[in-house]
Amino acid sequence: MLKKLDGLKGRYNELTKLISDPELVKDQKKYKTVMQDYTHLSEIMEAANSYQELISSLADAREMLSAEKDPEMKEMAKEEIDSLEKDVEEMEQKIRFLMVPKDPLDGKNIIMEIRAGTGGDEAALFAADLYRAYSRYAETKNWKVEIMSSNEIELGGFKEIVCSISGKSVYADLRYESGVHRVQRVPATESGGRIHTSAITVAVLPEAEETDLKIRTEDLKVDVFRSSGPGGQSVNTTDSAIRITHLPTGVVVICQDEKSQIKNKAKALRVLRSRLLEAEEAKKNSERAEARRSQVGSGDRSERIRTYNFPQNRVTDHRINLTLYKLDAVMQGDLSDFFNALKMSAQEEALKTERI
Repeated sequence: MLKKLDGLKGRYNELTKLISDPELVKDQKKYKTVMQDYTHLSEIMEAANSYQELISSLADAREMLSAEKDPEMKEMAKEEIDSLEKDVEEMEQKIRFLMVPKDPLDGKNIIMEIRAGTGGDEAALFAADLYRAYSRYAETKNWKVEIMSSNEIELGGFKEIVCSISGKSVYADLRYESGVHRVQRVPATESGGRIHTSAITVAVLPEAEETDLKIRTEDLKVDVFRSSGPGGQSVNTTDSAIRITHLPTGVVVICQDEKSQIKNKAKALRVLRSRLLEAEEAKKNSERAEARRSQVGSGDRSERIRTYNFPQNRVTDHRINLTLYKLDAVMQGDLSDFFNALKMSAQEEALKTERI
């Protein structure tokens, strides 16, 4: 462990010198990468200093035990050694987690797409409920949520809603939400009190910046049309809605929430860029060895990841076998227990494959 930390300390010293170079700021992409690496290594160095202090204290306590003659003092030394050994073990585990290579996408903002699946109107209503839960969680983190496009039904749910969420470490928290979310509850329209099962899909895309991905204008087919709302009624009287088709991949993005054609096009391009980046990342992931894939799920949208059972106030995440009986709180945005458990599971799996 100490040998690995010495190697990282050398890299940390290099980065410390590099960030003080005024020339670095001129290359914003490199500057951002360097600062991310520096911040990550700063956490490790802080933990490493604490670890070395604990090792030193433990050595002193053991020396005192071997030299001490008084039985009472020897007993106190043994207790201190037991406590310090536990602290050293916990700090070693913390450092191992910190040394797991960070996903470069973790610091990115996201585009989140929520779509109603099986279950008709009930699925659309749950799509709206889950969107509100994510929005409330975002409020607790001081993140910004912006609706990019939506397709609302008359009852108030969404056949589809696409939003951007921006802030600190958004993708790191929400990356494991991609997949099928199943809900079991009695719909408001059900007079017989029968429990219905419906499902929605969630896709979490790291938001691509222009420097991440170049899209050629000649690869795009842009169509304009009149926006429509619930029931098909016209939202406005101008052709402001935008449909962009990426010809090489066939990816289609529609945006109609803004009254401005220019704003709709800008939003559509953000979504398109993020979908293309996701496709690139998925291709990279599929090329990795099976052993390097996280067991909490690959982000496949067809994978059933969670069940929300309203009669029992129960939520179960099937990937990590975690069940919590606080569905009411979860739907109010109390999602941190799931996010923390998923990240921990991913870290533990990474530790096995990285052999740190």
